[in-house]
Amino acid sequence: MRRREFLAAAAAAPVSLHKKRPNLLFVMTDQMRFDAMSCAGNTVLPTPHLDRLASEGVRFENCMCPFPVCVPSRTGMLTGKSACNTGVRGNDAAQDTVSDPGPTFDNLLHDQGYQTQYYGKWHAPYRMTRTYDNPVAAINVPGLPNEHQQFLAFLDQHASRRPPRKGELIENYYGRRPYRPYPVDSEYENAQKGIPDGKHPSQQEVIGVLDLPKEYTHAAYAVDLAIQALERMKDGPFSLTCSISPPHPPFLAVEPYASMFPPAKMPLPRNFSHDMRWSPYRLRAETMSRYHNPDFARQLTAIYYAMVREVDDQIGRLLKRLEDLGLAQNTLVVFVSDHGEMLGAHGLVSKMVFYEESVHVPLILRFPGVIPRGTVVRAPVSGLDLFATILHYLDVPAPQRDGDSLRPLVEGRGAAGPDYRVSEWAARNSPNYMVRTAEWKLMIADSPESKAVDALFDLRNDPYETRNLLGDPADRSKYKSRANEMKDRLIAWLQRVHSPAVDGVKARKLA
Repeated sequence: MRRREFLAAAAAAPVSLHKKRPNLLFVMTDQMRFDAMSCAGNTVLPTPHLDRLASEGVRFENCMCPFPVCVPSRTGMLTGKSACNTGVRGNDAAQDTVSDPGPTFDNLLHDQGYQTQYYGKWHAPYRMTRTYDNPVAAINVPGLPNEHQQFLAFLDQHASRRPPRKGELIENYYGRRPYRPYPVDSEYENAQKGIPDGKHPSQQEVIGVLDLPKEYTHAAYAVDLAIQALERMKDGPFSLTCSISPPHPPFLAVEPYASMFPPAKMPLPRNFSHDMRWSPYRLRAETMSRYHNPDFARQLTAIYYAMVREVDDQIGRLLKRLEDLGLAQNTLVVFVSDHGEMLGAHGLVSKMVFYEESVHVPLILRFPGVIPRGTVVRAPVSGLDLFATILHYLDVPAPQRDGDSLRPLVEGRGAAGPDYRVSEWAARNSPNYMVRTAEWKLMIADSPESKAVDALFDLRNDPYETRNLLGDPADRSKYKSRANEMKDRLIAWLQRVHSPAVDGVKARKLA
């Protein structure tokens, strides 16, 4: 072959997109529901940057979080281990500086020569941060770098404070800066009386419009740090996590986002009001009567959607920097949330239940040239699957874990594990396990002594979970066989992960 012909042939030959070891950009939000994206069918809340990410990769329609509260769920996603194998069953584990439930996928990537850095909200046992190249800031753990204090120092440097005006409240999360509460805020009446120092029972009760430039919000701060890290790590290979706290409470939106979502135009959940007589969470709903007011539910939804819309813009900013640095083609991007938010569905707010709004989370993966564009996976998957999936795509050996790699499922090469996924919850007198297939969901307690109400839902015909088929005696005998089929799936999973709860679940009578 002549030199000219050789050069022409070389120019025409396909170029591998991944000559260098691929990178990982892992983006996690806190308390974002599965349907808080326009690509998931939300007609009120546009999320153009997440929509684009989904169109360029794969969106999982039915991803279940491992545990419907922050610390156990995040620990499970990072390690691929169920709560019975991490020992992490509550948010108090975030104060643990001794135990190490890992290794995490980042611990293993570091051992394989990856640069690993983490920015934003760390909410898991701190020992798992041991291999990060930056000092990871924790949440109010004595003796450790404090993420909230670092954020407040950033605010004091960039955004001056002003005194509150009448009708405003002071919020400590943002360093005693004023916000205009919506009537749903539990201290709204005091604001109208000119009493700005509210005593909210929890962050969940803080709901309104914060007077702060959008460049200095908590979401913007986390993304700023991640962008700076991208620029330092661009020579790769790297694993970079950006953990964005919103839309976790306090529910404080800034402009221009707050004005995009007038409360009066917000839809109510289709299961906002229904007969809760047979619900496992009837008593919990009774303690949340404030949110049974439809106007209040709309106000909460408006602020929540405004926060999600801001998060979408911030993620878009991070993805653009990835592209500008020429890194997008060789980077696996993962977007997920640790759990959802009820937003008034079933008369409930917050999380900690097995209804879809709480346990069902968004999951999107993009890897150009590897993951087919515009793929949608409808089979149930779990946050526990992320550990094996990430290491599979990065071609790093992975030890056996409680989740499964989703790559075969994405590529149409068969199922990734069983046809169901499981979520756990450590509480007395409420269901401790949820097992979900594409069409059915069982919620069940972990012992025959528990006073919890078990529940079976036909998700195909009752997607909003308004009819517990183990509740009304007229239904129980009719659906006994189906309920026990679902229970058998759960028992198989408990045996697989060597759970000590297996005997208690076996002994539990469903009907």
